[in-house]
Amino acid sequence: MNIIFLGAPGAGKGTQAQIVEKKYSIVQISTGDILRSTVKEGTPLGLEAKGFMDKGALVPDDVVIGLIKARIAMEDCRNGFILDGFPRTTDQAFALDKILAENSMSIDHVVNINVPQNELVQRLLKRAEIEGRSDDNLESIKNRLVIFEEKTKPLIDYYNKNGKLRNINGLGSVDEIAGAIGQVIR
Repeated sequence: MNIIFLGAPGAGKGTQAQIVEKKYSIVQISTGDILRSTVKEGTPLGLEAKGFMDKGALVPDDVVIGLIKARIAMEDCRNGFILDGFPRTTDQAFALDKILAENSMSIDHVVNINVPQNELVQRLLKRAEIEGRSDDNLESIKNRLVIFEEKTKPLIDYYNKNGKLRNINGLGSVDEIAGAIGQVIR
């Protein structure tokens, strides 16, 4: 089973993807985690990505698409994967479709976690306190939410037209949200 998790920053994509990963024994691929790892390692790619991430901007498509293409080709993705944080634009979705077709794969479900904007801001500020993430400051959060509205929301229509979109209410306990997701991806 191949799944995409959509939702604004702070919607709980990573948390829910980890639950699905364990339940179905499929691999979670988080572009954010991959990028943060390259930043921490201080690689040239990481330094380039850090400049975008610290402003709350999207890392350029060619960088992210290359990372995803390489990751999906790995052996552990043969039984299925969860994309958390990718695609973020329709151009990335088209590139993903091409990558999947080249590998005789497809997406089974696109889980869209809906959370009101005021709740998202509170969650991200709390995460900043707990995790100390440099991309979770108020200015960056506001910018990321604007970018989500402009660039990522069109993906909802794209995947809805394909019949793969599964809308989930992102308010409630982690277990309640996980239960709702489990109902739609069986």
